[in-house]
Parts: sequence; C-alpha cells; structure tokens
Amino acid sequence: MTGHRRDDPEARAAFREFVRTHHPDVGGDPAEFAEGLARFRAGQSEVDDPRFDAPIRFVVNRRGVAAVLARLRRRRRPPRVQ
Repeated sequence: MTGHRRDDPEARAAFREFVRTHHPDVGGDPAEFAEGLARFRAGQSEVDDPRFDAPIRFVVNRRGVAAVLARLRRRRRPPRVQ
C-alpha cells in the first residue's frame, strides 16, 4: 500500500478491501488493522489541492426566532453616514 493516492481507483479498491477484511467490527485483529491504517497513511502522498490552503470561515445561519431578532436588531441601528 505504498505510494497510493486517494484519487487512484485501484488504491481505493485495495484500501476498501483491506478494511472489509481486517476491521475489528467484522472479526479482524485491532492491532493488525491499526498497523494497516498506519501503513496506508504513511504511503499517501501529500494532497496538492489548493482548497486545503485557504483560511477556514465559519458562517452562522440564523433560523427561526433568532433570525427574526437579528433582523429587528439590524433595523434599529443609526445610519453609518451622516
């Protein structure tokens, strides 16, 4: 499992087969499963996707009563420009 990338269909199939056969929930050995996951993660190359370099933004979407109250609070502000 060395040198595999997530977008490689053969690598994904090999990983899924490993998980199906060695997962502790289906009777596999937990230590062997953990070692296999470590080998898989060590063999992955770094992701070159620019989306992972962007800053993380959290947006609060208010719904229901909270949204109504937020709208009412916004209307009571004085104008910024005089």
